[in-house]
Amino acid sequence: MKHLFRYAVTALFVICFFFSNVYATDKGNFSVTPKMNSGKKWRIGYLEGGPYANYPDNLRALVAAFSDLGWAKKPAFPPSADASDTKQLWSWLSKNLKSDYLEFVQDAYWSNNWDESLRPKNRNIILERLNRNKDIDLMLAMGTWAGQDLANNDHSVPTIVMSTSNPIASKIAKSVNDSGYDHLNARIDPTRYERQVRIFYDIFRFKKLGVVLEKDTIEGRSYAAIDDIEKVAKEKGFKIITCNAPFSGVSKEEAQGSVLKCHEELAPKVDAVYITVHRGVSLQKMDKLLAPFMRYKTPTFSQLGTDEVKHGVLLSIARAGFKYVARFHAETIARIFNGAKPRDLEQLFEDPPPADCHQSQDSSDYRIRPGC
Repeated sequence: MKHLFRYAVTALFVICFFFSNVYATDKGNFSVTPKMNSGKKWRIGYLEGGPYANYPDNLRALVAAFSDLGWAKKPAFPPSADASDTKQLWSWLSKNLKSDYLEFVQDAYWSNNWDESLRPKNRNIILERLNRNKDIDLMLAMGTWAGQDLANNDHSVPTIVMSTSNPIASKIAKSVNDSGYDHLNARIDPTRYERQVRIFYDIFRFKKLGVVLEKDTIEGRSYAAIDDIEKVAKEKGFKIITCNAPFSGVSKEEAQGSVLKCHEELAPKVDAVYITVHRGVSLQKMDKLLAPFMRYKTPTFSQLGTDEVKHGVLLSIARAGFKYVARFHAETIARIFNGAKPRDLEQLFEDPPPADCHQSQDSSDYRIRPGC
């Protein structure tokens, strides 16, 4: 065990695990063929909880998927100084995307900037516009906060919930097969994080697993997938050692500071750490954030994925970028624009592994491979 860790900690190791690529297999007879909205473009709006590194990547991938389906010309995205900034990207799309069918409405962009006081104000503004102006045909709800704010009966505008850790646990969707609202569709991968924890345990057989999360909120527990961790812990018999680190209502610097403090607190107490999705976990600060675990030679697993492995986290599950999930969302939206009810469309989608990763007929057969 020590021999494996000593060599693995200095290399880029990602676990490739076989799990199915589940596309929407039963979406009725609704087409994904480009279609205008009664001679006009479909007008799309956007809401996010706040800046987060995954959000621009998801948005760019969605637009690229639309171009693959023929709904827009292939875009040449400009470089961005801030990897988490969707506002600049949205503004560029509103002015530069070449499409006969889609319009990313410039003034239909909202970000709560992770400010709990701004969140209800933006929600009220959005609902007023959706219900009174009726000039938005579909909303993109990026992340858990956004999904929660639009998963209700206060409006009926089709809404696609993207990039959420667990839409069911965070009360966005009713179940895997039913969003609970006619206008809502939320992509769900119900066992993604459970699979991660099981693999991590199978390798290191830890007795105490460290987890940093915002403890006292539904969103915090959802981001950290704590219910999934608790399920595996009960089966395998390991103990979960948690540390509270606020991510909302604080600055990015404060969030990073709270995570670092938790890492320093957890390092001498645990024999493995699950690095969860958190505003305070920054790739630019990863060397400092991981330093306590390096000192104690504590193995770490990234919930987020390979980017954090490239910056020093020991392990994660590889994913094939955002291409496939973006195609899933683009096809869902295309079917909605062709007459489908969001609630009737498939929500289950599991990321496929990269094409060069090992796959097996036995899903329990996984291997550690560099660069996979």
